[in-house]
Amino acid sequence: MANDSEQDVAAEEPAGEGDVETELSRDMSLFDITFIGVGAMIGAGVFALTGFAAGIAGPALTAAFILNGFVAMFTAVSYAELGAAFPEAGGGYLWVKEALVDPNGFYAGWMSWFAHAVACSLYAVTFGTFFVHFVEILNLAHFPAFGFGLHFYEKLLAVLMISAFAYINFRGAEETGKAGVIVTAIKVVILGLFVGFGIWATLQQPNWTSKFLNSPSFAPGGWMGIVGAMGFTYIAFEGYEIIVQSGEEVVNPGKNVPKAVFYSMYIVVPIYVLVAFAAIGGIEITPQLISGTAIPDTASPSLPTWEALGYMGELGIISAAGQFVPYGAPLLLFAGLAATMSALNATVYSSSRVSFAMGRDRALPGIFDSIHSDKRTPHWAILISAVLIALMAVALPIESVAASADIMFILLFVQVNWTLIRMRQTHPDLPRTYTVPFMPWPPLIGIVLQVFLTPFLLLELGLQPGLTGENSHGFVALVTTAVWMLLGLGIYYSYSKQQEAEQLEEETPTVVSPEPTTSGENQIVVPIANPENAEQLMRTAIDLAKDEETYPNGEILVMSVVTVPQQTPISEGREFVEDEPDMLDDAMEIARDADVPVSGTIRIGHDVAQAILNTVEQYDSEAVLMGWKGQHKSQRRDIILGSNVDKVAQDAPCDVMVERVAPDATGEVDRILIPTAGGPHADLAAKIADSVAYTQEAEVDIIYVVEPAADESERTNGREIVDDTVATFREGISVTGEVIEGQDIVDTVIDQSAGYDLVVVGATREGLLEQLVFGAIPEQIGRQAQNTVIMAKRHLDITSRLRRWL
Repeated sequence: MANDSEQDVAAEEPAGEGDVETELSRDMSLFDITFIGVGAMIGAGVFALTGFAAGIAGPALTAAFILNGFVAMFTAVSYAELGAAFPEAGGGYLWVKEALVDPNGFYAGWMSWFAHAVACSLYAVTFGTFFVHFVEILNLAHFPAFGFGLHFYEKLLAVLMISAFAYINFRGAEETGKAGVIVTAIKVVILGLFVGFGIWATLQQPNWTSKFLNSPSFAPGGWMGIVGAMGFTYIAFEGYEIIVQSGEEVVNPGKNVPKAVFYSMYIVVPIYVLVAFAAIGGIEITPQLISGTAIPDTASPSLPTWEALGYMGELGIISAAGQFVPYGAPLLLFAGLAATMSALNATVYSSSRVSFAMGRDRALPGIFDSIHSDKRTPHWAILISAVLIALMAVALPIESVAASADIMFILLFVQVNWTLIRMRQTHPDLPRTYTVPFMPWPPLIGIVLQVFLTPFLLLELGLQPGLTGENSHGFVALVTTAVWMLLGLGIYYSYSKQQEAEQLEEETPTVVSPEPTTSGENQIVVPIANPENAEQLMRTAIDLAKDEETYPNGEILVMSVVTVPQQTPISEGREFVEDEPDMLDDAMEIARDADVPVSGTIRIGHDVAQAILNTVEQYDSEAVLMGWKGQHKSQRRDIILGSNVDKVAQDAPCDVMVERVAPDATGEVDRILIPTAGGPHADLAAKIADSVAYTQEAEVDIIYVVEPAADESERTNGREIVDDTVATFREGISVTGEVIEGQDIVDTVIDQSAGYDLVVVGATREGLLEQLVFGAIPEQIGRQAQNTVIMAKRHLDITSRLRRWL
């Protein structure tokens, strides 16, 4: 298994100067993956399972959540160490496959796939239930209708949502990082309101402590009830499995993956405990509550609140919110719908990724390894996973769905914990940026505690209010698990074992991780996306690199970016490189002919701008030169020059130059115009013009525009700026400067630019809160000028956005 937890490089062959590398681009930050974990854990589980779990544990549900966090942490540390050391798509499946004897590796993937699929079906069924009740609360429709029962509509909606998110994943659309953060924030805020109002309602009740201590006791089911509730809700603590699934796309995974695992746990556990406390303490048993929910009509108002929540099941905290939160029921239903949709997207994504990884390893048939030629997504893995999810959603009750997923995750986590112990022996030299202390005790304790949970999970499902006797959901979950395990056993020995053996014979165990081809010192990165302007960009880069004053011993790194959707691991993007090396070779040949050091890299990633930033940061480059089409301003307020140009220009830790190539540009530059207003960005513009003029023997004119009504002090200031700029040019360059009048700066510059081959303008910032990249004046000049325009932005090493504005 190849791993590189500290570098972002994963190339096919060693590359020397002038060669083209293929590299993977890491796009996700610590903040992104922490919210992935939080969003996965604060999903449908807390909304759908809190009521059921309260019916099992009673008021001791608060203790069950705390203990669950304690138990989960013993596995979280294993995921933190292994996720940092092996940041690859596939997660626990790949680790177990690497360390344990067969068929453990196959079963890890088999169980992980099923666990994510079953968890997804839980979210889908919960969505159906919540949506039906949401529609009824708003009086938009009434169920049942058309001769079908309520249960039919809930299941139908579940299947429709599964289909919708499978299609979204197939198309390559994603819940972007920003949208994911917003959805998670909405869930946290609404749950915060629920907790706040619930605690307030609890404290307003006389003798509220009796709900927790005398109802009939804190733990009516005894320690068995607590352990049973822990097992039943354990699925709500598996967000770290989804965090490590994205490991190969995380910036600095060696540090950020462990941090995300722990941060997500620190955020989620207190939220669960407070939600349980608010639900049990804030609710009151009233005749209206009894008649409007699944509580038996024969129940008395003295019914313990925890038992009432157990009867209400997945609608437990929804009904509770309807009592003590203003507009509580629709508000919590809205949050629940947001949670289920977010979790649906994440689990369709993760379950298809696991099955895709198994197909890539030939543990499953090759159809799972197929990537759609147009959408670039693992379409068959997505489709088959969606079918499996839908079958579970239709066939199983929600309690059995949750229990089945719990069992599978527990078995997977046991394997992962044992893998950590084994890898300390089999992989002693593994680069470990985080190590579990007190080995081997934490993973061993995790194994014991999780095995301890399983039988009580199954037993306690039969003791929940309303689920006794023949409705043994624990038995259904156990049978479902057993059938899946036996099916996996048959597939492994009839197909997978032979295929994996053949693959092992074919593979070469050599892994090469090359050194960077260039040093980064005075390096100019030139992203090439459009072959039509590649030659002009290279000419400009060559002029800069050959100038010993601006970039001494300058060198060029030409790059292109191959994008793949989030649903496709970036390591699979090499399949779509196709003609990229030819385009880079053509661009590099221009530099070779000019005798300038040059090399190339093809970045594979999910985001073009982030891939460029990754390259600049990895090689510590001095400058980046990008092309720009000069399109009209976007209707979106957050996109100015184009999303990729905007992001690079704002966030690159180096000088940034954006060149809009004129349609009739020949590459020859005889006359250069520099509109200036002084400042560091204008100084960079002058340096660029100096380099181009020196190389191409061009003439340079510098202008400072003042209004006709400008006073003498402003004109004097302009003349000083012009004179200082002229003085920066080296001897031998023909350069002049003047202060000119004009009512509008942009119109004046455009009029003056006629007859020039190149206009170079430095960035400005006219307004503190303006949505600008280079400033209004440079951007308007870039759009309106008929000649080639270069907008320049000096790197000022200012990281605070507030300081940038000021």
